[in-house]
Amino acid sequence: MIKQSLLAALLFAAPALVHAQDATPAADPARLKADVEKLVSFGTRHTLSSATDPKRGIGAARNWGAAEFQRISKVCGGCLTISRISDRFEGPRAPGGVIVENILAIQKGTGDSADVVMIAGHIDSRVTDVMNFTADAPGANDDGSGTALVIEAARLLSKRKHRATIVYALLSGEEQGLWGGRLLAKHAKDQNWQVIALLNNDIVGGTHGTDGTIVDNRVRVFSEGIRASEDLAAQLARRGIGGEDDGPSRALAKAAIRAAQRAPAIGLEVLAVRRPDRFRRGGDHLPSLELGYPAIRFTAGVEDYDHQHQDLRTEGTRRYGDTVDEMDFPYLARVTALNVALARELANAPAPPASVSIDGAVSSDTVVKWASVKDAAAYRVHWRRADRQNWTDSRVVGADAGTELKLAGVQIDDNFFGVSAISADGAESIVTFGGLPPTR
Repeated sequence: MIKQSLLAALLFAAPALVHAQDATPAADPARLKADVEKLVSFGTRHTLSSATDPKRGIGAARNWGAAEFQRISKVCGGCLTISRISDRFEGPRAPGGVIVENILAIQKGTGDSADVVMIAGHIDSRVTDVMNFTADAPGANDDGSGTALVIEAARLLSKRKHRATIVYALLSGEEQGLWGGRLLAKHAKDQNWQVIALLNNDIVGGTHGTDGTIVDNRVRVFSEGIRASEDLAAQLARRGIGGEDDGPSRALAKAAIRAAQRAPAIGLEVLAVRRPDRFRRGGDHLPSLELGYPAIRFTAGVEDYDHQHQDLRTEGTRRYGDTVDEMDFPYLARVTALNVALARELANAPAPPASVSIDGAVSSDTVVKWASVKDAAAYRVHWRRADRQNWTDSRVVGADAGTELKLAGVQIDDNFFGVSAISADGAESIVTFGGLPPTR
């Protein structure tokens, strides 16, 4: 049963401010910089570069990443299990085929071992010609920043145990076809993981735009609304109840906003971009969306295209290339801290309700019902006026009070509804939208 003092706080405090966990641990900018510099030192991390050279190429970089996870595991008493998963891929950017290998560090949870939160970044890099695997390709921001973030998140989150399992993933093959993301998604399915969230971090360490704009107080989070995994019937059902803005991945993006609001010391605004990725571009979270997993992409608030996918060169006074000196490591530390805050809450919260139903046609009241969740100490019933995007109202129901709530005077036609699950220490799941068939 939920503690009475916490239940009282949940009942009367503003939803965005309620959180019983301690402060988010700070990421270390100097350590993040050292990790990115080490990644750059491998010369190129192109997926088609050497997998066996001990000093240069993708293989050396992956070995280093695995060794870093091993060092972290030693500090936490062996809490991480490091594994390598691989498969052969072939496509226009690897016509002869290539073995793609991901490095995973798995921190097993104390609860249902099938519930998994994944934090990922891709370790491979490229230059202007995506087929050039011999030229130096520093890949400092794209995506040394995401790789360093994942390793730093493992350092911070491994200091404590969590209900759900956390998987820290260094992915290969992103630049050649999102193959590392596809391999990770398939592995999750083969392992029967119930993926609570995939946090994909790609280009998260820069604050300068191509035109000189500086954005150091915002991070973009991309998410889908209508689900890539839904068939036509499911998409029509979602359209019929107005749930286009409330798929699980969109709910995950809203949870990222919530995490930023609950940790104001991080100093980041989440710009929740309502599309799966940047315009006509993609990332390693997309294969997880295809399998129905909640997945979002973190990307810096502004991008510098002179320092992304470019040969190292100078033309007049204009420098090109994805180098360390173009990065902002205090900013990267803040994006890391936001990932840690979000991952920690979701890993300690109960799973979201598998289904939420609503009833109240031709009535002045709405009845919300939801599937019970193991380990939930309470539930938060959310609603908002139907012309708004973010939840504005909520009511907490203790787990011992059942899984149904009548909202008197809240008209079903004018509002949207959802339910999240809350742990005994106040950690809250993403919100399950009301009125759709079960998602788990």
